[in-house]
Formats: sequence, structure tokens, C-alpha cells
Amino acid sequence: MAIIFRWLRRLVLAGLVLLVLAVAGLGVLYWLIVPGLPDVAGLRDVDLQMPLNVFSREGKLIAQFGETRRYPVTISQVPMQLRQAVIAIEDARFYEHPGVDWRGVSRAVWLLATTKDKRVPGGSTITQQVARQFFLSTEYSYSRKLREMALALKIERELSKDEILALYLNKSFFGNRAYGVAAAAEYYYGKKLEQLTLSEAASLAAIPKFPSSGNPLSNPERSLERRNYVLLRMAELHFISPAQRDAAQADPNHASPHEPKIEVEAPYVAEMVRQAMIDRYGSDALTSGFRVFTTIDSVKQADANHALRNGLLVYDRRHGYRGVEAKFAEITTETDPTMLAKRVRERGVLGELIPALVMAVEDKQADVLLGDGRHTALDLEAVRWAVHAGKPAKVGSVLARGDFIRLLPVADKPGQYQLSQLPKAQAALVSLEPEDGALRALVGGFSFSSSKFNRAVQSLRQPGSSFKPFIYSAAFERGFTPASIVLDAPVMFRDRAGHVWRPQNDSGNFVGPIRLREALVHSRNLVSVRLLDAIGVDFAWHYVQAFGFSPQSIPQNLSMSLGTASVPPLAIARGYSVFTNGGYLIQPYFIDRVLDRDGITIARAHPARACDNCVERAQQETVASTLVDGFDLGPTGDALLAPLPADSAVANGAAATAEALPPAPAPAPEIKPYDPDFVGPPSVFPANRAIDGRNAFLIESLMKDVIKRGTGMAAKVLDREDIGGKTGTTNDHRDAWFSGFGGHLVTTVWVGMDDFSTLGYGEYGARAALPIWIDYMRAALTDVPLRAIEPPPGVVTVSIDPGSGRLLPDGTPGAMTEFFKAEDLTRAETSTAQYGADTKPEESFDIF
Repeated sequence: MAIIFRWLRRLVLAGLVLLVLAVAGLGVLYWLIVPGLPDVAGLRDVDLQMPLNVFSREGKLIAQFGETRRYPVTISQVPMQLRQAVIAIEDARFYEHPGVDWRGVSRAVWLLATTKDKRVPGGSTITQQVARQFFLSTEYSYSRKLREMALALKIERELSKDEILALYLNKSFFGNRAYGVAAAAEYYYGKKLEQLTLSEAASLAAIPKFPSSGNPLSNPERSLERRNYVLLRMAELHFISPAQRDAAQADPNHASPHEPKIEVEAPYVAEMVRQAMIDRYGSDALTSGFRVFTTIDSVKQADANHALRNGLLVYDRRHGYRGVEAKFAEITTETDPTMLAKRVRERGVLGELIPALVMAVEDKQADVLLGDGRHTALDLEAVRWAVHAGKPAKVGSVLARGDFIRLLPVADKPGQYQLSQLPKAQAALVSLEPEDGALRALVGGFSFSSSKFNRAVQSLRQPGSSFKPFIYSAAFERGFTPASIVLDAPVMFRDRAGHVWRPQNDSGNFVGPIRLREALVHSRNLVSVRLLDAIGVDFAWHYVQAFGFSPQSIPQNLSMSLGTASVPPLAIARGYSVFTNGGYLIQPYFIDRVLDRDGITIARAHPARACDNCVERAQQETVASTLVDGFDLGPTGDALLAPLPADSAVANGAAATAEALPPAPAPAPEIKPYDPDFVGPPSVFPANRAIDGRNAFLIESLMKDVIKRGTGMAAKVLDREDIGGKTGTTNDHRDAWFSGFGGHLVTTVWVGMDDFSTLGYGEYGARAALPIWIDYMRAALTDVPLRAIEPPPGVVTVSIDPGSGRLLPDGTPGAMTEFFKAEDLTRAETSTAQYGADTKPEESFDIF
């Protein structure tokens, strides 16, 4: 017995020594580890990464950016069954242990001591996982494990159990870019958390252990096994009944990808927003949960998409079928249909054009395979447009087995298609509010997927004749009127090096003396050239900058009159807005406001507005003796009002010369950009005046006539009195334009080739671009009341002779009505000179 007691005493002493050593060891570890642990108090206010969401003005989703798809939720928003499922599989004693489950730790230590495994299951609580997710790496080492345990104990002292569980549920990765249970529920099942079934909740709880290799999409079998185990554990812990377990386990796996539903197709706008947010907030803009509300109108954007694509497809058909997109020669009777459908899907939908694979061809129809595995038939009518001249009208003369083709869904006939092809040409459309520059629709090309180049804002193209209104505006500022006579006849210019330039009219003919109104209506090039030569290139070069054009974009020579500037469509739309908003330069903008993750507005656009008749405008402008309608017209003495000599024309009988009129005005002051960080109540900041409001009215009046009886007559189909615009075509038909206004919108359409090659003979602005403008404006102006366009103060209505432009007494038979600025009328009444009568058929002038 004495020996037994002696050994017992030795064992007790040994145990005490080991205990003391263990405590001392733990103390040393605590002393070494704890001081270096991070502060966990910040977990209460942690900012989890959230994507950048872009919305239309109505709040419809345009795009979502960021690798992390996450929607943080509070613990009260997580259904109890989902919480229980997570606890059952991850940490059954979560609400009982102090952050470290010593039973689990002991079990893990025992397994390490009794097995050869270097890694054993168990021991990591939900709290430890939170510690690892926020503060530690995934390195597997004893030191990291000890730090993890110490951090877990520290977290438990700082946060409640529900707060810790909420962090875990929001932070955990669930595969497929889904972080947090809310994002996982939406992606895999397309549901909100409260809509999840027990089976779905168990499936989600099973994912974080193996998020990439064990989610319901990547590995359905493994996911099903994990889900059933979660349900089993829930039943063992009495969270659910055996009957509930059995019913849920019988539920098949029905997970499928559910990307965020894009409600507005505006990818070019979305990319503009993404870049703007990164420029302002850095790369964190994509992960900070910002919500950006744009100025885009969802309905108008859809109208713009449809009009542009339809216009390009119509243009493309005029130039014939270019052949199939690609060939697939490996089709046999044994070819796997699933593989073929996948190959079709890989080609992607571009614009509205669906990829398809021709499986069999007969004389009157072809069998084609779609990307979803369905088959459809194309009859002869669906391909007739593509049959080349001289070939038999058979489907087989166009298509062959193995052809990859594009199909266009037939409107109002679901399930029916017609043969199409990706357009070779490109186009852009910009539509904005001339009052403040808010973009309502923007399309930068046929398909963002095939080309991310935004032609609406990035391309530099020559505007052709659509630039002429700016030249005419400069001429009106120099004393010309819509009734001024300018000669439409050949002219030749020679520089000092002997180079000769003979500009031509598109039609190739000349009409002789013509009033400026008619010259713009019919887009007479020679008149524009002579007009610019008369007012002076330097004057016009400075003047057109008031419309927002940069000096570098405008050539400082006579070619400016024919639109050889290099500008994007957005710049032309901005310039045209000056004509229809009373003469004010606005700044186009597309971001209305930015909200943070909590819904607090942190930035708001505060654009300058035209507000021609608003109180703020009246307070801003001071009318002086040298100002008419707020615009400096220069001296008011004899130099301005004196009659002009008959021989004062430079290239024809122009109404003025640079020497006889006031000097060129300086460009309008740069307007203050809208303040994207302004978050106060909205108020009005008047935009800077660009041109005389009367001048703007005159140009607007001329462009209305372009549609009534000029190159834009096709737009008369809109049956609106408030629309106007101007066509534009460049050399060799490289660019086709139509810019115009109507209702509350200014819209610019451009069509051309990215490589600057020709669109083809006859593809003028009226043919290639105007139809797109018409289709868009028809839809965009539906139910929009007509905008009243009244002459502003200082504009008078007179009667003139249509042939000579001379003033006539009111009521004179055959006279027509014309608008004049008041001081121009005074000059016209005192002037009897006739211009252009003695001009030679072709004159030569030196240009320097």
C-alpha cells in the first residue's frame, strides 16, 4: 500500500508540475501573442466590400461593377432556419462557448497525438473563423492557430454572439463572386433570404466549407451530400423534426445562376460612370457600395438602342449580304447536340442579333440550331434579301450546313427570325436636355460586347454640313441676315505655295445668287465658303468656340465652313443646344447623384441651367447700353449702323466686311462645371451666355425650314412644328450626320466606319443618319407637347422679296416673311446696295 500511495503522490506532484508548466506556458504565450493582436472594436463598424451599382434616373439597374457581390444584412433579417443550418454544420455549441470550444480543441489535440495526420478536423469555431477572415491569413501553422484562438476570445469580449454570427454570414465566400448569405441566396436561387426554403437554406449553409468546389453549380452531387448532412445535423440538434429533414432531403437540387437583372441596356453609359467614379474615388469606388443615379431615362434609352440598331441593319441590307460569320465543318449525325449548342452560345448575342448554326439546308428552308438547344426554320422570305443578283431564289444559294449566322427576331412574331449579319458600319446617338445638359440617352455603338469604344464621346469625326449653323451664326453676328444674298457659284482659292482649292456642292450644280435661309435649307457648300471668307476665318474661329468647341478641334482655315473640325457627337449636340435654349452654353452631365452604402447622398450634380426667363437669370444679368439681350454686340455708333458700300464683299456681295464691323468677340467665358460634390437643396445656377439670344432664334428658325422643305424633309413625318436640324455628310461619304431639336431634347446621330472608309455612294446624312434620328425622336417625343418658339425681344418680322431679299412694304403680293434683328433692319432700310450681280462665274482669291 505504501508503494501505491508513494506512486500516487508522485503522479499528483507530476500532474501539478505539468499543470504549473502548462499555465506558465500559456502565460508566456499570452504575453507573447496578446499584445500584438489587432484591435477588434472596429468590427462593429466594419465596411464590407460591396459592388458599385449604376441606376437610371428612375432607379432601374443599368450595371453592377466589382468582383465582390455582397448585400450586407442584419442578424434580424436572416431567417432562423438559415442561422440554425449554419450553426449545425459549423459550430453546434456557438452560443455556449466563450469563443474557443475547448472540447473541440481537445479532440483536435488528441487526433494529432494519436494519428499521423498533420491536419485534423474540428477546433475552429464561428468566432475563430471571423477572426481569420478579418485579421489573419489562411496559413496553416500552430502560431497562426494560437493567434486565432486568442483573437476569438478577444472578439467574444467585445461583440455579442449575434453580432459575431452576422459578421460571419456577411463575410463568408459562397462561390461565384457571391459574398454573404444575401448575395448567395440571390445568385443561386434568385430569392431574398426570407423566401428561402429549408432545403435551400441548408444548401447555402454547406457552401462556405468548399465554396468553389462544393457549390450547387460547380459540383451538384457533392453539394447535395453536404446539404443532406446539414439537414441531418439540424435534426440531431432538434432544430427541425425528422419529418422536416426527410422532406427537405427529398427536394432536388434546383440552383441556377441568377445574375443581377439589368433593367436598362446602357453599357456605354455604365462604363462612363465606372471611369468617372474611379477618377473621383479611386479603385475603392468599385467596392464601397456606392449607388450612382444617372440622368438616363430608361424609356428613351431603350428607344435609342432600337433606333440605332435598326438604322444600322437597314443600312447594312442596302449593301448586300457579306457571307456567313464563320464555318463549323465538324457536324455529323453523331455530333453531340449539347456541344454544338455550347459552341453557338459562345458566340454571344450582339446587339439584338442571336447566333445560330445551320444544321441542314433545303431549297425552301434551313434548319438552324440556337444556343439554348432549340431548332428553328428559316424560310425563303427570311433570307431573300441576302440572295445576290443572278443567283436562284433558294435558301441554299445563301446558306450551307455548318454556317454560323446571325438571326434577328421578327417583331411581334415570337419564335420567328430572319437572317441578318453584324453591321460593318457603326453609329452613335446622343440625346440631351438643352436646358441643363442632362443626358437622357446615349449609345456609343451597335454592340458594347463587340466593341467598347464609345463613339458618342471618344470618336473625333468631321461633322460636315452639320457644322454650318455655327458658321451662319457667326455671320449673323457680323451683320448678315437670313435675307442676305450670297452667290452660289464656283470659287477657287490659292495659297502662297500655289496649292489650289475648288470646293464643290454635293449636287455638283450652282444656283447663283441665293438668300442665306435657302442656302442653309439646301446645304449649299459654296455659300458657306464665301460666307466664311467674308466674315473672316479668325473671327469665326474665335466665335465658334463659344459653343464649347476646343480651339484644337477647329481648323483655322476656310475648310472650317464645310465641317472639317474633329469633334465627337456629344460636342455637336452640346453646340446645337445653344440654338434652342436661348443662347446659353450648358455642360453635358450624366451622373445626377451618388449615394453611399447607407443611402446617404454624398454627391449631387448641380448643373448650370439656361433658365432664360427665370428669376435667377434676371438677377444675374445687367443690361447696359452696349448689351442687347445680355450679349455684347460691340460699338453702337456709326461703324455698326452705317450703310455698307456695294463693293465691300470679299468673295461676293456679302453684307459686311471685317473692317466695317465690330472686332471678333472673345469666346464666351468657360462655364463653371457642375459640382458633383454639392449635396445641398437644389437651386438654379444660370449658365453663361454663349451667343445673342436673337441670333440663336434666327438659326433655330432656319433649321426648322431644313425639315419643312430642305435636306431634312423626311422628318416631316413626325408632324411637329417645333423640330429642326441639319444634315451632314463628309468627303467620300465617310461620315453621315443629323443633329436636331424637338420638344425638350437635342439629339445628334452619327453613322460611319471605324476605319474612316466610305459608307458608299449616296449615303448622305439624310439617308444614313436621319432615319435613326426620326425613329428615336418619334418615340422620345410621344405625348410631349409642342414647344412654343417665339421671337425674343429685339427680333422684328418684315416682308422681303424672295428673289432679291429686299425689304418690301407689308402686304406686297408675292412677298415673304423674314426675321431680322432690330439693328440689322435699320441697316437694311438705309442700304440700297445689290451684291453679287457683277461676280464672275469663277473668281480666284489668295488665302493666307
